[in-house]
Amino acid sequence: MADPKGFLTTDREVARTRPVAERVRDWNEVYVPGSLLPIVTKQASRCMDCGIPFCHNGCPLGNLIPEWNDYAYRDDWQAAGERLHATNNFPEFTGRLCPAPCESACVLGINQQPVTIKNVEVTIIDKAWEAGDVTPQPPERLSGKTVAVIGSGPAGLAAAQQLTRAGHTVAVYERADRIGGLLRYGIPEFKMEKRHINRRIEQMRAEGTKFRTEVEIGRDIDAAKLRKRYDAVVIAAGATTSRDLPVPGRELAGIHFAMEYLPLANKVQEGDLTVSPISAEGKHVVVIGGGDTGADCVGTAHRQGAASVTQLEIMPRPGEQRNEGQPWPTFPMLYKVTSAHEEGGERIYSVSTTHFEGDEDGNVQWLHLVEVEFTGGKLTQKPGTERRIPAQLVTLAMGFTGTDRQNGLVEQFGLELDERGNIARDADYATNVPGVFVAGDAGRGQSLIVWAIAEGRSAARGVDRHLTGTSTLPAPVRPTDRALSV
Repeated sequence: MADPKGFLTTDREVARTRPVAERVRDWNEVYVPGSLLPIVTKQASRCMDCGIPFCHNGCPLGNLIPEWNDYAYRDDWQAAGERLHATNNFPEFTGRLCPAPCESACVLGINQQPVTIKNVEVTIIDKAWEAGDVTPQPPERLSGKTVAVIGSGPAGLAAAQQLTRAGHTVAVYERADRIGGLLRYGIPEFKMEKRHINRRIEQMRAEGTKFRTEVEIGRDIDAAKLRKRYDAVVIAAGATTSRDLPVPGRELAGIHFAMEYLPLANKVQEGDLTVSPISAEGKHVVVIGGGDTGADCVGTAHRQGAASVTQLEIMPRPGEQRNEGQPWPTFPMLYKVTSAHEEGGERIYSVSTTHFEGDEDGNVQWLHLVEVEFTGGKLTQKPGTERRIPAQLVTLAMGFTGTDRQNGLVEQFGLELDERGNIARDADYATNVPGVFVAGDAGRGQSLIVWAIAEGRSAARGVDRHLTGTSTLPAPVRPTDRALSV
């Protein structure tokens, strides 16, 4: 145990962010560089080394949190990094992007503020990179088996790295021009600078993983031919079909899916574009959807110089404390203020968009909304609450409905879908097609980055067993697992 009295003598303290006026003028990560290290050792001391560490169950990866908290408290950063990597291929991703269900499950959180697990995690991995402790781990020998991974998001990368280290020859296919999936083009630079992806890709290349960009399976390469070329295939293509809003005026110019808007902003940061073709500069921006993707749109609009930013959510505003229906250690739906919300804008809850209004040139100018409430278990409109707000750029961030069916991948493989429209799989992540496996959002549906990495690792074990008859690779989760975080 780090410090038997740590949780009694030390209050929770989180990473400091840069002043709003400073950070909205650039695209760097919002946190003050180097601000974590002075506080993390004390924060790690708050870990109680519980007899039953519920943080393990709260984390789909089963991270060994009390162990690396103890090492961090003792300044043994190398040992902490080893324990962190024992369960997580990419802790620098989760340490920046995961909503930390482990903290919701922290035993200390029953009656106090939980341990800042996420801050400790990202400090450990950042110090590991700085010290040169993160090195390639190529296999000792090759199996002679080949695997294709479709998609280079967190699930695909995790599966590819595990299978490469197991000795298989792995090629990752990505339809975009760079590796990373939504990590690359869906997550804004101010939440995670892309240098973190780049150095992981270099590590994986040194281990033997091959990468093929600008290749879309189903269009550029027939899925059936790919299956014949490789001994196994892992589909980690995500759930990229955006949920639409079919209301009058949807066809007006200036209304875009979030995944049309955000990637262009990232391409500017990559140097591909000077200015985004879809820019918020000088415009009244409305973001429809109250989740993390919506917050990403809010922060992006601030940096592009929006005249105003309004975020709409159809559900009521969540409470700031757990309610009876979401007891500890479950992951509760709470009101949270992200760094993007700290930067300004307005958030409106319990409203529904009725229609859009445009100008004579066909550009959106106004969004009409109405307040809604739950009546008899259903959302109903409240008479007399209709109004309109200015909207010259609208982004739809209402989630995703499943795997992209437009490219022919599902049909060409002959894959079966489950009742939710995701690719069906068994306990080993195998689909109905022999030798074809699925991991991440493509099989699970829209979910968290930590679930994607856990599923990629688990699917890799299923593939390894399929190819060799046995496997020593870990399997953090089964497809039916929901743990304590859902």
